[in-house]
Amino acid sequence: MASSSSTNVQERHEVFLSFRGEDTRKTFTSHLHAAFKRVHINTYIDYNLERGDEISGTLLRAIEDAKLSVIVFSKNFGTSKWCLDEVKKIMDCKKTRGQMVVPVFYDTEPTHVRNQTGSFASAFARHEQRFMDRPNKVQKWRDALTEATNLSGWDCSIDRLESEIVEEIAKDVLQKLNRVYVGDLDQEIATYEQYARHQMGYFQSTPHPDHWLDHQATVNHIRKLQMERHRRLLRIPPNMYSMANDSNANNDFYNIWSTIFRSS
Repeated sequence: MASSSSTNVQERHEVFLSFRGEDTRKTFTSHLHAAFKRVHINTYIDYNLERGDEISGTLLRAIEDAKLSVIVFSKNFGTSKWCLDEVKKIMDCKKTRGQMVVPVFYDTEPTHVRNQTGSFASAFARHEQRFMDRPNKVQKWRDALTEATNLSGWDCSIDRLESEIVEEIAKDVLQKLNRVYVGDLDQEIATYEQYARHQMGYFQSTPHPDHWLDHQATVNHIRKLQMERHRRLLRIPPNMYSMANDSNANNDFYNIWSTIFRSS
């Protein structure tokens, strides 16, 4: 089974969670979803038990809208045409939209998924029979599985507590999302910091009040960018951020948040 939250219209999600419901809905996937909630990652997870022959438009859009997809591969994942369609769509979005993908292997070997061996071999033998008139469809599933399993992911077969693994996966996903949210700002901040250094050098070589004011204007702009970076990391809605427009509040927030996020 796959992902998408079960309600009509969900809060805007960041992560799409794909999984085989019969294998992990009430166990690993539910624990992983709870870990995502604890770190405030909005996740699209589909608990709908009714499945049609084709993947729904709602799920396709949910995959497209996600910044990152987590695929929980399990022993019977390969038996689900729906799950395989999701993986193909996810890998398409990785290519066309730059979507990040994190594979997780639960109760199955990565090599079984990558090479369609073990339980995946029997599943694909049935798919080959069912879609004899559409061999290209099955091959695209195979290619998508191979591409997904070649990505850096998580193998849950190691001797670790499941509670520890889901927390580490949640932390990894959060860090990846944060890089997406602030990557553009990090580049802009670095550019303005370099510019500020040049301005300071110019002021020191030819002291003039205007040169100092230009430098201070750049420094203030850098502070605003850094505050916006912190806002994004904290997931603070813009309408709750209006008090930062006040210059005194600006400095207070900057000093406090700089301390909190100095290492981020």
